[in-house]
Amino acid sequence: MPARPQDLIFTLYGEYLLHRKEPIWVGSLIALLQPFGLSEGAVRTVLSRMARKGWLESHRTGKHSFYDLAPKGRQLLEDGEDRIFHPSWDNPWDGSWFLIAYSIPEDVRHLRDRLRDRLAWLGFGSLGNGLWISPHDVEEQVQRVAKQLKIERHLECFQARRVNKQDAQELVAKCWDLATVNQQYLAFSGRWQSELERCSAGVPTGDVTHEECFAVRFDLIHEYRAFPLIDPYLPRSLLPEKWNGEDATELFHMLHEILKGPADSYVDQILNTERS
Repeated sequence: MPARPQDLIFTLYGEYLLHRKEPIWVGSLIALLQPFGLSEGAVRTVLSRMARKGWLESHRTGKHSFYDLAPKGRQLLEDGEDRIFHPSWDNPWDGSWFLIAYSIPEDVRHLRDRLRDRLAWLGFGSLGNGLWISPHDVEEQVQRVAKQLKIERHLECFQARRVNKQDAQELVAKCWDLATVNQQYLAFSGRWQSELERCSAGVPTGDVTHEECFAVRFDLIHEYRAFPLIDPYLPRSLLPEKWNGEDATELFHMLHEILKGPADSYVDQILNTERS
């Protein structure tokens, strides 16, 4: 399925523009997105739409338009960056669980789907009947979500410990489909292994150009950033014995590091192009 233009723009900002201090000229954005099939008209339309939705902020200097991340968009991408580059498999876990129970009235039932999406992003799994569970201490993030959705009075949070002696893997299997996630990690490694080998040899010699490094790194992060949406990043003690996320993450970081310098140089070149 072709990537949505908005998703491509989020990838561009999240991977290449998040930490740049100045708003980006729309002409540079058009040039950077052109290799991924977006026309000038499509880029301008989507940028305008994202600004109306509050993800971006538009600025104008003379006849030139610029776009910067709005606070909402910056928070989203900073959270995503942290999940991508700092998975929490090795964080200490004391065996306690964070539980959420909610009962959202029918007249605002559209908020249920939004809440479920946000809970899944935070690593929660569903126990059913409006009860969600996570091994992570995410109280601050949950309170922020509840405030944003204006559902504080419809949501209750608890810290708890399991009192029975059943295998924790049984509970995990009820709440998360780790088998599917594991297979997707394996498929990712299979798709990108040859690219790692090609770039390992070709980037140092210049056989893989800076422009190509930019495009490969863009595609790499665009595909890999789907994992925080499906991987709850459970503590290692709750993961399957053979967890393919290990190899996929190592491959991702190795290839990303090879591509990083040349790709950033290409982006600098585009951003420094004289505006006409």
